[in-house]
Amino acid sequence: MSRLQKNTNSSEWFSATRNEKPSRMSELIIFMLCVILVFSVLAFGAVNTWALSILSFFAGLILIFWLTDAWLKKEFRFSTNALQVPLLGLILLGFIQLLPLRSSSVGGDLLSVAAANLLSLAPSLTRFVLIQLFVCFVFFAAALTFINDQKRLRKIVLTVIIFGSLMAFYGILQQLANVEEIYGLFPVKGAYAFASFVNRHHFAGFMEMTIGITLGLLFGKDTKKDKQLLLIIATVVMGMAIVFTGSRGAMLGLLGVLGFIIAANLLKKQTNEETSTGEKTKNYSRNFALIGGGLTLILILFGSVLLLGGDSSLLRGIGLQNPDDVSNGRTHFWQIALKIFFDHPILGAGLDSFGVAFTRYDTWNGIYRVEQAHNDYLQILADGGIAGFTCVAAFIFLLFKKGFKTVSNATDSFQRNVAIGAMAGCFGILIHSFFDFPLRTTSNAFFFLTLAAVATVPITSNRLSRKRK
Repeated sequence: MSRLQKNTNSSEWFSATRNEKPSRMSELIIFMLCVILVFSVLAFGAVNTWALSILSFFAGLILIFWLTDAWLKKEFRFSTNALQVPLLGLILLGFIQLLPLRSSSVGGDLLSVAAANLLSLAPSLTRFVLIQLFVCFVFFAAALTFINDQKRLRKIVLTVIIFGSLMAFYGILQQLANVEEIYGLFPVKGAYAFASFVNRHHFAGFMEMTIGITLGLLFGKDTKKDKQLLLIIATVVMGMAIVFTGSRGAMLGLLGVLGFIIAANLLKKQTNEETSTGEKTKNYSRNFALIGGGLTLILILFGSVLLLGGDSSLLRGIGLQNPDDVSNGRTHFWQIALKIFFDHPILGAGLDSFGVAFTRYDTWNGIYRVEQAHNDYLQILADGGIAGFTCVAAFIFLLFKKGFKTVSNATDSFQRNVAIGAMAGCFGILIHSFFDFPLRTTSNAFFFLTLAAVATVPITSNRLSRKRK
């Protein structure tokens, strides 16, 4: 193994220099990251066991390529980005919850076998979540390590934008044709499917992240005019798809994405060369154009959806139509989540055990099967207690702290715009998570981690790399 070398643009440490020629194995890892992103969405969000099995195989391939790359280069490359620590903390918490540390309250004479005394109230579900978390950790660690130059960053960004646009277009066509089955073949019972997702709200969360990067490049400074038209088309298609889902949480998330990008560009520090009177006037004009462009985009999206007959989706999205579905009992779910947390305050009732614990506290007639709290923050309190919530809060804090540092230290406008767009996408789905559980869909977790990676990885521009060589 070679000695660790410190990157001059970051406090992180890697065992390889940034300007070396990329190896074949590292290119295969980038390819596998893109494959996982695409496959997880096409496989109904990767919420089923068979999809997770295939994703576990893909994660195994990444590890094999990673170790092969280390063996060929005689060095093991890795990122010490602190964002990996909270994810490891959740994995450790899950293992602790599977330990037999709970005292059994059931007498031995009542059962022929000993009562389960694991900390988790739903051990099988907790084990499933642990597999998801491990696959996500391998994916995230590889993204942080191998997305290390502009070429690879562009590959990932193009994959997100192009694939997101195609899925948005397909979802709109599906709604206009009133096709209720996924791909026209797989019927969905007890849910409202959209594109390849069983839950339309989770598809909307996926769109919030893809439109974040797209808007970051569209509203960012120095984006070439020949690319702006394509970005406008992609933005309108993704935005219309969000409105067509009729998700109120997604509408708030979309406004959060747009507001974050406008604010980040308005508050961007000026360089010394931009302090002249002419440059200040130009900046004022651009700031006015940013705000006007955001308002125009909202009007275009609403008008296009109305024109295509999506008035019911728009009315539901803005809260003027309130259909009778289980999600309207959110306040009841939230109260129960708090009760579960108060009974299991430190380590929680078990990762993904809310549906099992819910039945003990439910005062309804039991007609609905409720598996999620429809608020990711309250549910992590119920499932993971203070320990789990601390991991989530630490991840969010580190994400935006490192993301803003990336924006400040970016060596070119593309990286800066991508970082702003990635943080905006994360910000949007974090808002949405107050009213739903979009990040509990595996594919959305992969896209969220991808945005976290591209927002925080230190990348040296190709031009600077050539000068150093």
